[in-house]
Amino acid sequence: MIEICEVGPRDGLQNEKKILSTEVKAELITKLIDTGITNIEAVSFVNPKVVPQMADAEELLKVLPKRADIRYGGLVLSRSGLERALKTDVDFLHVVTTTSDSFNLRNAKRTVDQAVTELSKVIKEGADSGKGVAGVLGTAFGCPFEGQVPLTKVLNVTEEFLKAGCTEITLADTTGMANPIQVQTVVAAFYEHFGKDLSLGLHFHNTRGLGLTNILAGYQAGVRRFDSSIGGLGGCPFAPKAVGNACTEDMVNMFHSMGEQTGTDLNKLVETAQWLEGKMDRPLDGMLMKAGIA
Repeated sequence: MIEICEVGPRDGLQNEKKILSTEVKAELITKLIDTGITNIEAVSFVNPKVVPQMADAEELLKVLPKRADIRYGGLVLSRSGLERALKTDVDFLHVVTTTSDSFNLRNAKRTVDQAVTELSKVIKEGADSGKGVAGVLGTAFGCPFEGQVPLTKVLNVTEEFLKAGCTEITLADTTGMANPIQVQTVVAAFYEHFGKDLSLGLHFHNTRGLGLTNILAGYQAGVRRFDSSIGGLGGCPFAPKAVGNACTEDMVNMFHSMGEQTGTDLNKLVETAQWLEGKMDRPLDGMLMKAGIA
């Protein structure tokens, strides 16, 4: 079974000029749940002055459907974000750092080591409070400023995050620089280093058209958990050219064509993508929503 972490409500919307109301976001998430998706990155606890699209995290969580089988995740970048998150009923904290000093210094004004030191404390406190904690490692497949990021550095950050209390790790291709051979090499190194019991997920952007190809490479290497965004919506406001996440319905179509189960209704996913396109007032990047299901 393929596990989908739907990131459209957070990573998808955070880079959009149009800011959706809390009510429309709640409707989007309700529609996604109706498609069968149960793991949703719903909010981000970042500075609302920096990312105004995510300013309503607390309000949104209050009005979302509450079901035992639905898991809501929230992005946390700092202690202040943790303090906000702990006052809500968000299920999982998605604690993020990049693994490139150049990227981190430009966007967070701290080195990777400094970020890991601070965020390890955030992870421990979050886990001690009873929240699930997932570590998300950006620029894991390359940095737009310094090129290749040493794999040893990505492994070391992962080690520190796991020690601090993360139960899951997601490797993120922040600006769409990964290629399929690299993905297989990195995944193999992670399983060799941490063992097959590591809960490993992958997050790809489609910046250079390789989003689905890289997902397939990760699948072939043994990964079964993937981030994706309805309609292919999204991008990172802190990363140049980080346009477009891997598209949820396109990914589901690929896996269903391969005989893999995802627990989702593909027709409803396409309908949700088309509905969202109307709300965004611009064409979305998904392909299946244009071509139709064969």
